[in-house]
Amino acid sequence: MYQVLYRKYRPKVFSDVYGQDHVTSTLINEIKENRISHAYLFTGSRGTGKTTCAKILAKAVNCENNAGGEPCGECEICKGLDSGSIYDVIEIDAASNNGVDNIRDLREEANYTPARGRYRVYIIDEVHMLSKGAFNALLKTLEEPPAHVIFILATTEVHALPATILSRCQRFDFKRIQSETMAVRLKEVAGCEGINLDDDAAILISRIADGGMRDALSILDQCAGRNKDINAKLVSEVAGIAGREALYQLSDAVSNQNSGEALNIISSLHQNSYDMEHLCVEMIHHFRNFLIVKTVKKNRELIICTDDEYNAVCAGAETFTLAKIIFALDLFQNTLTLIKGGANARIEMEMSFIKLCTPKLDSSADAIIDRIAFLERAVKNGISVSPAVSAEKNVQENISVKQTQEPLNTEADKPEKKTLPDIDMPDNGAPEEQDTSAASDEPEMPAEPAAPASQEVIQTEFTEWAEFMDAIYKSDIAIYGVLNDAAGYVRGEYFLLESSNPMLREFIKMTTHAKAIKQALFDVTGKQYKLGIFKKKENHVKKDPLEDLILKAQGNININIE
Repeated sequence: MYQVLYRKYRPKVFSDVYGQDHVTSTLINEIKENRISHAYLFTGSRGTGKTTCAKILAKAVNCENNAGGEPCGECEICKGLDSGSIYDVIEIDAASNNGVDNIRDLREEANYTPARGRYRVYIIDEVHMLSKGAFNALLKTLEEPPAHVIFILATTEVHALPATILSRCQRFDFKRIQSETMAVRLKEVAGCEGINLDDDAAILISRIADGGMRDALSILDQCAGRNKDINAKLVSEVAGIAGREALYQLSDAVSNQNSGEALNIISSLHQNSYDMEHLCVEMIHHFRNFLIVKTVKKNRELIICTDDEYNAVCAGAETFTLAKIIFALDLFQNTLTLIKGGANARIEMEMSFIKLCTPKLDSSADAIIDRIAFLERAVKNGISVSPAVSAEKNVQENISVKQTQEPLNTEADKPEKKTLPDIDMPDNGAPEEQDTSAASDEPEMPAEPAAPASQEVIQTEFTEWAEFMDAIYKSDIAIYGVLNDAAGYVRGEYFLLESSNPMLREFIKMTTHAKAIKQALFDVTGKQYKLGIFKKKENHVKKDPLEDLILKAQGNININIE
């Protein structure tokens, strides 16, 4: 009779267990030194080896020829435990045996000595399913069992266990198995079975399994039933998920705001029986990769994929702002919740992509933030804005603006003396020496080419200040403290710093700090800037007669109209 792969290749000794070295090494040492506990608790996500290690431990403590903490697998007891002819190891499913009576029966049986081995071992799987009364009935026996009894409790939900149970057990936490480790095991099993498994397919299976070796071997088994030559496309078809190409097509449609193309792709996937819930999960992982590329400097090791796909991820991330990525992740997370709640999966996915491709249809705060981020990016990338031509509009702006950022004038409008109180920092980080006799003690910024008559240089607030400060913190903690309450502005090729800290000017004159700031800016924006000090000053404008008329009408002042 055919035996499925996850049963056929279940580890027989601790050395065959992948990805849980922190658990197996401790258990081996305890057995070698005869420091065996009376109660163990194995916790972790599904398919990580909890029950497997419990069975190996049960064999190892009873093995007649224990070799360095590992069961020999050849003695009569090992063979009898494997075949089920020796009943000194009892497995209990707490999901179906969760009552007080079941635990009372267990307590009575525990008094009997083992038939062949040294210990009677009780493996209670899914122990969190026991009732409150059953836990209470187990407490005394668990704390002071007979000398020949060992309890091994296994659970995926350790938070559901009472503290009284936790305190009586030696706890081992099983980690999710890393995708690289799982791919190695899959290749090993495939080789033993005569299956040709591509590297990309092994990585994809590992990602789908989400840290569970049992799930990974089950998917491999299912793929082998279709074809002995397994590639990523076959895995996608068998697992019912969208292929990587479809994910990039969908993200490109979002980037291009082409909702029609996105809906056509979803329709094609639906016709090919791709699961919409799984597609939503895949899109979450897809945009998560974009998020990692955007926010983590050394991100390669956090993205499990081939080198070619990693390059594709980096290219795709460049087409999105960080705000757009976070908005997409929030939207897909909410969509997944709605799908799990019973909503129509296809319609929810279509609505999600329409919202992503047409932000103006979504009035939520996240959507508005995303649209603002898009405009900020457009301005930062150099989109020109026509100067105001309405004198009336200029008058209204002059009335409302009492203190503003100093505008960057064209050559024709510049006065003879200095108008921009900014310090330019050359490449070596030292301030340029200029003639300042006709101005204040601040050096004059080098003259810039006049802007075309139809354009003006835009000065904008620096929107990536948090990322910039994170980069500064890692490279120059001293200037980080000085910039703690500062703000930044971008004016053409200049990055202007505004701060109430009087030490800022002296710090950025130092080569080390100036270079650290420039490097941090380059890491965050990909652009090189010159540095300067931003200084607000009173914007003296000619008083508008209309303002005086309004005040006079209110009886506040008397005016003379010239």
